[in-house]
Amino acid sequence: MQLEEKKVSEEINGDRRRFLAAAAATVAAAQLGLERAAAAASEGGGELASLETATAWLNSAPLTAAGLRGKVVLVSFWTYSCINWLRSLPYVRAWAEKYRDRGLVVIGVHSPEFGFEKDLANVRWAAKALRVDYPIAVDSGHAIWNAFDNQYWPALYFVDAKGRIQHRQFGEGEYARSERVIQQLLVAAGYRGAGDELVSVTGTGLEAAADWSSLRSPESYLGSQRRENAGEGKLNHWTLAGDWAVGREAITLERAGGKIGYRFHARDLHLVMGPAAARAPVRFRVRMDGELPGAAHGLDLDPQGTGQVTEPRLYQLIRQPEPIVDRAFEMEFLDPGVEAFVFTFG
Repeated sequence: MQLEEKKVSEEINGDRRRFLAAAAATVAAAQLGLERAAAAASEGGGELASLETATAWLNSAPLTAAGLRGKVVLVSFWTYSCINWLRSLPYVRAWAEKYRDRGLVVIGVHSPEFGFEKDLANVRWAAKALRVDYPIAVDSGHAIWNAFDNQYWPALYFVDAKGRIQHRQFGEGEYARSERVIQQLLVAAGYRGAGDELVSVTGTGLEAAADWSSLRSPESYLGSQRRENAGEGKLNHWTLAGDWAVGREAITLERAGGKIGYRFHARDLHLVMGPAAARAPVRFRVRMDGELPGAAHGLDLDPQGTGQVTEPRLYQLIRQPEPIVDRAFEMEFLDPGVEAFVFTFG
């Protein structure tokens, strides 16, 4: 592997989707309960005490550090449009099901990356659509995120029966090791039946593991806050045509006919996007190397390259068969009002 290729691969494999500048995190935490969470932690409740700052709970009544004492707890930080979290979800879901009656409590802490992920209706919809059935603490103000001093999606915190964090896993991978930690903590807590067999998981669709061996394109944000890789059609750069307004988180198409292009090298191409507030669904069409995508179409368009944006989420637009080579992606929107946030790859 050439040096440049190795650098890109290491960046992608090591991607943990770091969030929030320190100043912004401090402000949000102070406004939405971090001080209360920190005070509870200092009284011996540890990081789990911050669960009381959740803005809402889904799939469960509110859980507390005291109520969880004696249980092994797996805290999973997620945000529903994150491809890195989506690819880890099959494992967390399988562990929740396998060990639910053996002493494990899995808690998904939804700490949003984008503004639309703060909308409780969107989180509730995503949890149902993605089959996140275990308890969810809605952390729209990032109070729990900050109490754990977390920086990444996905992030897993393994808490023993006394409420102490014994292991952390940041980012994708290390699934066998993570499950071994769960088993060891259950045995140490006196639970029987954990066994030593590991779950067998094969992700499909958005949850399929990335093709790391061919992945050469890093995520690219489009909004002004973290804009990356805008360029003149070079590999791993994106281009715009049409009437676009640039906001902090996203770009918004003002008139029909706008286009986004990206030269990429990966099996999968995704784009996080949604219709602007109070707008109708936005129709689009995709071309790859100037042709219909055909067998390379993703979940959210047909072989002719047509689809529509109906809700704010991650859209899988390309899943190309081998051989994986450099491709020129172009997306044209037939209606105005789409908001586009970030390209991700797999």
